[in-house]
Amino acid sequence: MPKVVVKKSGKKEEFIPEKIVVSAVKSGATPEVARNIAKKIEKIEKDEIETREIREIVLHELKGINPSWHEKWLAYDKQIKRLYRHYKHGLYE
Repeated sequence: MPKVVVKKSGKKEEFIPEKIVVSAVKSGATPEVARNIAKKIEKIEKDEIETREIREIVLHELKGINPSWHEKWLAYDKQIKRLYRHYKHGLYE
């Protein structure tokens, strides 16, 4: 099971499966489907996993079950990243 997630920036943080569940549910997936996706990622035999890898697996699983969930996840992800950029550059201070 991955113990550490390596962010795009190189920063490392604890692997928390619930983050995957929350993002999948927000895209429209049922809690059961979301937990199954998180479990699939938990079973990966690596100490570290990149966020890119997690994203690819989540998107692949969502698209395979319900393509609209895949699209909703992409839209949600884009919106969150846009808000973070604005916050990071001082627009919300």
